[in-house]
Amino acid sequence: MSIQPLLEALALQEDAARAPADDLRAQIDDLQNQLREAETHLEHLAITRKTVTGLADRLPAVVPAALPEHPDYPRILAAINHATGPLRAKDVCEALGHELLPKNVEGTRAKLKRLVKLDILTEADTGNFARKP
Repeated sequence: MSIQPLLEALALQEDAARAPADDLRAQIDDLQNQLREAETHLEHLAITRKTVTGLADRLPAVVPAALPEHPDYPRILAAINHATGPLRAKDVCEALGHELLPKNVEGTRAKLKRLVKLDILTEADTGNFARKP
């Protein structure tokens, strides 16, 4: 019995198996390139977020020209600008150094509502005030 026909049959099977393996390697290379690009893009976005956040902390609070004439208004805006989220009237009153008496809290709430009407602040939900996005 000759071994040559067996070797030829094996060579044909190897060639048939090699083509899909080569295709899979090419797909893997392509996916690895796509993954590198996506990871690089994510890194760039993270760097951009960090840069913007760092710059935002350095920006002065914007005081609109239409701000009512009362010493509390710029202080209210400063308190809102330094907050990490929406504030309630009681929180703003406390930040201004006012006693937490009902008349002071209600006066602060009225000022906050006025800033909402002037389109300077937004009322995120009832009683929670924040900067305009």
